[in-house]
Amino acid sequence: MTLVFWGSAIMDSAEASSDGQDSLFCGQYSDENESVRELSYDELREREYLERQIEKALYEAGRALRTIRDRRLYRSTHKTFEEYCRQRFGFTRMTAANKIAAAGVIENLSTNGLQNSVGESGLSTNGLQNSGRYSYEVLPTSERQVRPLINLEASEQRICWEQAVEAAGGKVPSGRQVKDIVDKIRERTKLPNPYRVGEIAILIPRDNPELRGLSGCWGAIIRAGEYSCTIETWDNEYTVKIEHLSSLELSDDNCELMQKFLGRLRRLYQLPNKDAVIDNLLSFFGKQPKPYISEVQEELLATLEKRFGAR
Repeated sequence: MTLVFWGSAIMDSAEASSDGQDSLFCGQYSDENESVRELSYDELREREYLERQIEKALYEAGRALRTIRDRRLYRSTHKTFEEYCRQRFGFTRMTAANKIAAAGVIENLSTNGLQNSVGESGLSTNGLQNSGRYSYEVLPTSERQVRPLINLEASEQRICWEQAVEAAGGKVPSGRQVKDIVDKIRERTKLPNPYRVGEIAILIPRDNPELRGLSGCWGAIIRAGEYSCTIETWDNEYTVKIEHLSSLELSDDNCELMQKFLGRLRRLYQLPNKDAVIDNLLSFFGKQPKPYISEVQEELLATLEKRFGAR
């Protein structure tokens, strides 16, 4: 199978997998020219141990996934980290990325006197030192509690978490409590909006009924305000708080390619009296946050554009 980049450059699937999928998923880590190779006995044992950790808890899962990704311990059976996560654990790209990010947040919360040292088996949620009014013997136990903190600076993460714990009476705060604290601090201190115009991001509906059904939809940022962004998708524009966005962290070139592709989708969507098949196709592409499609998909899209004069 071949893949077609939105710029219509065609490349074989192996090359696309390493330069496309994994580079998007792993950031700076690229599988370029990486072939499937056998693991040593020690590497195989380590991988099996890490896989058991992934199946346990929030911090251990994120730390184990990060190690497998960074050391490419999936290479004996899979060409990309994304493929490995999907087939081994049933994780989507975003699920694995969120778990890795959550581990980073928890590690940061543990470095400011908030808890005891990190042991071989991971972090404990019961070893925090006394700090002020409450004994902060808590760390996040779910991704929902961590998500509002991910895009903050390290010091801001600690401040928000301490206040959330205090608001919860010294207990583990809910995701809603953490989000409310982050929103208040953001409004008071004017934390910078991390998004820029032209960036490609995914909508995260969490606790926003207006975004129900849009989980995973991608689009281009067309306005970046102090606390919100307007994102353009294939069928609409949405102005949302930055907590409801997740950047794909693409290169400028890939952002430009996806902006051009978004234009193609929107032109088809705006056709008068279009067939329902077109809407179904657009909905499919609208949840495929990748700068390439298969050759068959490109041919289908090009045929529709030619047939309805949408190019």
